[in-house]
Amino acid sequence: MNPTDPIHTGTTAADTLENLLTVRHSCRAFLPTPLPRTTIEKLLSIAQRSPSWCNTQPWQVHIVSGTVLDEFRDRYVGRARQSEGSADLELPLAYRGKYLARRRECGFALYSSLGIAREDKVRAAEQALENYRFFGAPHLAVISTERDLGAYGAVDCGGYISVFLLAAASLGVAAVPQAAVAMHSAFVREFLKVPDGRQVVAGIAFGLERTDHPSNAFRTTRADIDDVATWVGEHVR
Repeated sequence: MNPTDPIHTGTTAADTLENLLTVRHSCRAFLPTPLPRTTIEKLLSIAQRSPSWCNTQPWQVHIVSGTVLDEFRDRYVGRARQSEGSADLELPLAYRGKYLARRRECGFALYSSLGIAREDKVRAAEQALENYRFFGAPHLAVISTERDLGAYGAVDCGGYISVFLLAAASLGVAAVPQAAVAMHSAFVREFLKVPDGRQVVAGIAFGLERTDHPSNAFRTTRADIDDVATWVGEHVR
């Protein structure tokens, strides 16, 4: 999120929401400047309004900053270099058809912005490690859910992540949601002292955007409504 990007209030609440969703993007290079504690607390206060099944609010958020984040970053990169790790949540079995095409489009756009050729596996692998450096962000939110709440606890955490990202955008804060943070869940749980009864869902790196970095110059596309919506029953045209 570029703090200079315009956030228009619009004439309706829908206009404001649509503008936030349009301006928000995944930031992959941050300034080292830490955010004021009051800004982070405001962000968390807004995100806490996220809906959840029976209002269980299953998310627990570890906000990691400063020298602890630096140590976490260094140790995570070393861990990722040595092993593939294991996630608490079941990973996708396969990407096929349009889902594979969308995933490739995003990856190719990122590598293209950085001048990494498709056949350059070495540079691509090094760029992938930026996930475990949290793209240089000064803050990291690690979201976990109560294991006993099952898949729907994780679903509610996904809703929380979406609201967190919109809240960040509304405050001029850049952010990127990261499934990669949960790829070595046992390590994350040990380092952050997350109770064994909780599953690591994802992380969100956040801070101020490096607006001059090429990885922040591209934007992903969105599918047409007809590609994702199936109309059932009678609808007025």
